[in-house]
Amino acid sequence: MLYFFYGDGCPHCHTVMPTVDKLIGEGIKIEKLETWNNDENAKLAEKKDHGRCGGVPFFLNEESNQFICGSSDEETIRTWASGGEVKQ
Repeated sequence: MLYFFYGDGCPHCHTVMPTVDKLIGEGIKIEKLETWNNDENAKLAEKKDHGRCGGVPFFLNEESNQFICGSSDEETIRTWASGGEVKQ
């Protein structure tokens, strides 16, 4: 499962949103979960985070256990989505 946790009004989240939407449009299944206004999503993000990021944007690939904290470029997000190693 690929997760993208974001917050409405978060400028860093909105910077990467076009890339996330592009990948989804290409058929990559990424679950977008807003955390600032949705307590259930915020709790899920906290549970999945394990103290790695502590905020949004937070990308998690459960299969590869690769994650991205914060904004990133398209190449890195594609690497993350494909399960490749992401340097933090």
